[in-house]
Parts: sequence; C-alpha cells; structure tokens
Amino acid sequence: ADVPALEILALPLDDPETYALLSRGQTTAVFQFESRGMKETLVQAKPDRLEDLIALNALYRPGPMDFIPNFIARKHGRERIVYPHPLLERVAGNTYGIMVYQEQVMQTAQVVAGYSLGGADLLRRAMGKKNAEEMAKQRAIFVAGAAANGIGGDKANEIFDTMEKFAGYGFNKSHAAAYSLVAYQTAWLKCHHPAAFMAATLSSEMADTDK
Repeated sequence: ADVPALEILALPLDDPETYALLSRGQTTAVFQFESRGMKETLVQAKPDRLEDLIALNALYRPGPMDFIPNFIARKHGRERIVYPHPLLERVAGNTYGIMVYQEQVMQTAQVVAGYSLGGADLLRRAMGKKNAEEMAKQRAIFVAGAAANGIGGDKANEIFDTMEKFAGYGFNKSHAAAYSLVAYQTAWLKCHHPAAFMAATLSSEMADTDK
C-alpha cells in the first residue's frame, strides 16, 4: 500500500511521546539538542511544550546558562515565580518570570515605560553596548515613562537593572523558535519513524566515520 506523504508542517506540536523522548534525553541526531550538556538539561527540565524547548535553546549559551537551574526549579514548582512588577507577567509568563529573550527586554520597556517598539530596540542595543553616558540618558527616559504609568522611581530603577542584566546576553526569540521547531520535528520523526530516521541519519553522515 502507498504510504501517505508526511506533511512536516502539519505535525501536532503537543505530542506527548515526542516530549517523553526529549525528556529522556534521547536526542542523538536531534537538531540543536545533541550535546551531552543539553541532554542532561532536557532530563532535568522535562519539557512538555514547544515554549520550553524555545527557552532552553535560548538559555543554553554562555551567560544565560546560569539561569537554567532557576528556570527548571520554577517550571516544576520548587521555586516561587517572581515578577519585578505584575505588568511583567504577560511579558515573562511563558518563561516563569525569567527574561530569556531580547524581545522580552523590549516588551518590558513598552509595557512599563511606554516606549515605542523602535525606541525599545534602541534601548536594548544601548544596554548591550554598556555605554555609561547613553545608559544614564535611557534610564532617565525609562523612569519618567514608568512614572507616567504610576510606577515609582525605586521600582522603575529595579526593573531597569533587571533588563540591563538580561539585555547583554538575551537571545533572539524568533531565532530560538525557528531552531526549536526544527528540533521538535526532528524528535517527532525519531520517535514515530525510528528506522527511517536512523537510515536517513546514517546516509547523511556516510562520509564521516566517527559520526
């Protein structure tokens, strides 16, 4: 009988068996999740939704890696989820109160201090460059914008400090999402079509004896 063609973009993104495979760290030949450290992280994190894969992909880099234990503890209820301000629940709810992405830094500037999207991107870039003069100017704009939203100076400065900490190494969410979708699709194929998956993997690595 003819096997129907697989429509890779139509895969369900909530397949429990695929997340079980990822949570066991059985990710050899799975895009982006092959390294030993990433496998250990998956076993501890037990991802059960695409949003978790996106965050782990973004966090598993020098700098943000320090926050992986907090991310895992918060996901599994072992650490309280704290937001610097209630407004930020809608910005960092999917990442358990931890700013993981550049976009979250920009959204915080919009939500807390009324920045335009363009202005928020300039702020993010200034934070990344750590130019003291520019930062002092931006801090004053941020605090004034927050005051207009009824947020006091101390709280505004605290939020600004949090943003600054993450802006230096926040990863671009759109990149992490694209990588993680391909990772999920790869894991789904490994889970549901293991023989074909292994044959394809061996064929693609044929020239590399070590692999």
